[in-house]
Amino acid sequence: MARLVFFSSGSGNTARFVSALDMSAARIPVSPKDTMPEPDAPYVLVCPTYADGEGRGAVPKQVIRFLNDPLRRGLLRGVIAGGNRNFGATFALAGRVISQKCSVPLLHRFELAGTGNDVAVVRSGLKAFAPFQTAA
Repeated sequence: MARLVFFSSGSGNTARFVSALDMSAARIPVSPKDTMPEPDAPYVLVCPTYADGEGRGAVPKQVIRFLNDPLRRGLLRGVIAGGNRNFGATFALAGRVISQKCSVPLLHRFELAGTGNDVAVVRSGLKAFAPFQTAA
């Protein structure tokens, strides 16, 4: 199963970031009618932020629906959040919300589709991230 699970809307920013990571990834569908991925191993969630000016609605509804399942939530080991720095204090707010509610670390924040440096930092960090280490 994928080591990454992500949500990306029509803008495709998060999908472009995840694609640049060149890692196995499962996508949470945009439509609630579509089947959710069912992770069978620990994973990191990559999630954009959709907050209004007050921070409401930061976590996309499909991500909430995905995490409301106890089995899926139980395999979550960390979160990486996207956002837009133009929104100031709510930049990548979804990551902070998920991190607090699910008691997992916020591993990285990136803007829009991320930069080459974001990709390098996340790749390197995930390789060293304990839940992703395999037994020898």
